[in-house]
Amino acid sequence: MKKENRFNARSIAFMGMLGALAGVLMLFDFPIPIAPSFLQMDIAELPCLFAGFFMGPLQGFLVIVVKILVKLVIKGSNTAFVGEFSNLVGSALFVCTAALIYKKNHTKKGARISMVIATVIVSVAYVFMNAFVMFPLYSNLYGLPMEAIVGMGNAVNPLVTNELTMMLFCVFPFNLIKYTLVSVITYFVYKRCANAIRSILKTDQETAGLAA
Repeated sequence: MKKENRFNARSIAFMGMLGALAGVLMLFDFPIPIAPSFLQMDIAELPCLFAGFFMGPLQGFLVIVVKILVKLVIKGSNTAFVGEFSNLVGSALFVCTAALIYKKNHTKKGARISMVIATVIVSVAYVFMNAFVMFPLYSNLYGLPMEAIVGMGNAVNPLVTNELTMMLFCVFPFNLIKYTLVSVITYFVYKRCANAIRSILKTDQETAGLAA
């Protein structure tokens, strides 16, 4: 299939399937030892990155939107949509950055470079986004002073003593680990699935040509 994927019935259905899978993967989250329990790890960006690599950054973003909607339908939101908004922004930054770079350099090396760059960018971006937007919103939402949130970080990571160290030693490594994990899995699985995906995404025009 050509890289310039069109929005035909099969591609739309495939995006829906990937989005649904990603939404279900969001439910299987877990904490890691270096971060407080409200930072939950998952690999839900994996199907989104597949869509971005194979179909393009726009399609990858649309799969992310479906992922969030599926998660909300199944589980709802316990953060007044703050967590979902944060996930949407971070996922979009990661997937779209990687997909754009990969589109320009469509090789294994290009895939590696794209995921490394996207991982670093989203990990740094989350530091600023959490420091100036998300954590203050959580603080207001739950009536918790920032000192209490920092204390939750210190309870699992003694390097955390203030808001800055919370970002440097919890938020940054958490996202670095998360998106590195997604990247590594994608790198080893993507090429093995490429032929199957191509067969699923045959265009309507190709099907019509075979039937003619």
